[in-house]
Order: sequence, then C-alpha cells, then structure tokens
Amino acid sequence: MNLEEFIRNVPGFPKPGIQFKDVTTLCKVHAPFKESCNRIIDYFKKKGITKVVAIEARGYVWGGVLAYQLGAGFVLMRKPGKLPAETLSETYELEYGTDTIEMHKDAIERGEKVLVFDDLLATGGTAKAACNLVEKAGGQVIGVAFVIELTGSLHGRDKLEGYDILSLIKIPVEE
Repeated sequence: MNLEEFIRNVPGFPKPGIQFKDVTTLCKVHAPFKESCNRIIDYFKKKGITKVVAIEARGYVWGGVLAYQLGAGFVLMRKPGKLPAETLSETYELEYGTDTIEMHKDAIERGEKVLVFDDLLATGGTAKAACNLVEKAGGQVIGVAFVIELTGSLHGRDKLEGYDILSLIKIPVEE
C-alpha cells in the first residue's frame, strides 16, 4: 500500500512558504492507518521496547496503539505547563521558530528501552529534544519512528545520527 497517497498537502500552513503534510487524512481511513501502525510494530517488536514516547499531538494517535501492541507503557511529551507533576524540559529549534517539550520527571525509569514516535521528521529538532529528555531520565532510545520524513534541505536525520530511525514515507523537500 502506498501510504503517501493518503497524505494531504496544505500550502502556507502554519505560515507562508511551509508545505504542511497532514497525516490526519491517513489516520481517518482504517486500512492505511492500520498498515502504518503494523509497519512500525513489525520493525520494533523484537527490540525489547518497554516504553513508547509520543510527541504532542498527532504523535498520540499512533503512540498509544504502538505501546499497546508492543506491550509497553506510554509516555506523553507535551508543551510546557500541560503536565500536572514535576517535569523535565527541552527547548529546540523548528524550521519556523523554537519550541519546548516536557515530560514527567518520573515517566521513564533508568535503563528502560524506549521508542520515540512523532508523525513527521523535518529539521529533527523535536525528535532530538525528545531523545534528550528520555536520556536525561535514564532511558535508552532504541529507535525513533515517523510516518513522514521530509528529505533534502532540512537535514533532520542528521540530528538523529546514531539512532535507529524508521520513516514510513520519505518526501523530498525542494532545495
């Protein structure tokens, strides 16, 4: 199944010049959503994952399914001020500004094997920040998975050098 056929392109969102890749059109149809989950699960099922970390908000759509199917716990990474207990935070650069993510300080125990999931890899800032938070907490990042990877001029994969990366769809970005 060609999952890319289910991705909607939204020009000029969230600002002019950005070509937003909308994964909601993939997850609203059962077959491609199931296929995307199964591909990630199949890739990581023998790697001993004990926690799946998903990044707000589209990452949660897949994250819970992945954690359930991998027999792992599920950790939410959120924007600042959204989690009720003590947090760890990391600020990072986006292709159109900066942002910060947080997770509960006690979400990951030392030595846990963690899969980090986000819907899209662009500059790599968000995923690298998530990996940094997992490692600050004492977890071991076993892999990083995405539905979409924008390849070309953004070089997001470069920030994740040394991690096992799975991207289901690779979309070239114009230079």
